[in-house]
Amino acid sequence: MSTRTSVDFIDADRVSVTDRGFTYGDGLFETLRVAGGRVPLWPRHEARFRQGCRRLRIPSPDMDAVLAEVGRLSRGLADGVARVTLSRGEGVRGYAPPASPRPTLVVTVAPLALQAPPYEDGMAVRLCDTRLAAQPLLAGMKHLNRLEQVLARAEWNDPAVGEGLMLDMDGDIVCATAANLFAVFGGQLVTPPVDSCGVAGVARAEILAVRDVAEVRMNPARLVEADEVFLTSAVRGILPVRVFATRSWQPGPVTRALQAHWRDIGLPLPTGSKESDR
Repeated sequence: MSTRTSVDFIDADRVSVTDRGFTYGDGLFETLRVAGGRVPLWPRHEARFRQGCRRLRIPSPDMDAVLAEVGRLSRGLADGVARVTLSRGEGVRGYAPPASPRPTLVVTVAPLALQAPPYEDGMAVRLCDTRLAAQPLLAGMKHLNRLEQVLARAEWNDPAVGEGLMLDMDGDIVCATAANLFAVFGGQLVTPPVDSCGVAGVARAEILAVRDVAEVRMNPARLVEADEVFLTSAVRGILPVRVFATRSWQPGPVTRALQAHWRDIGLPLPTGSKESDR
């Protein structure tokens, strides 16, 4: 199956060149894993999407209809990745948003196959030179401007490195280029705050809901002292970190327990070859 796409609930794969998502990155998106026709994390995706619409002052679509469209496009697919993109719609030249926006909704679905070894053995991660700028008005939101992540991901092409960690301007770790970060120190599960930059991931939200987690700032020197380190993604799930800087780890009991939780909520461990979730 190739990628299936709809624009405003009509099978199509083009938007206007005057669409503000194209001209200004004026919009937001969600990336979902569809397993066996279900989106187990949908309530969390929907909550973040609605909040993003409120913050950007973009009218929210009918979310039941959006979920139904994801289901339609993923019909017959055992495991897939869907992206729901909403822009403010077409507009005239200039930054001022239209008084009565008519948002554009694009839904794409593609087959997903993920490699098993990173989940079993862990992955190597590196530190990125590109840093995240502070902007509390946009922090946590999955808005369409991903240039910081694009520049960070362009820093390496070594297939042995699975992800890159990104710092804020103060030198503290915020997240990976396409995942959130968790670590365990003496039995305490921690994750960096995302109140000034970074994305408040859906998988991150799930862990915050089912585990006692402290939101604490940590720099790279502190991270290498952790007992366990793992990354989270709504599509990729729970990914143990095996190597960072001078430190190496084995997947620990907290990581394994959360991988089991992912299976329990309907997101099985992957097999096969990986496609990107971005």
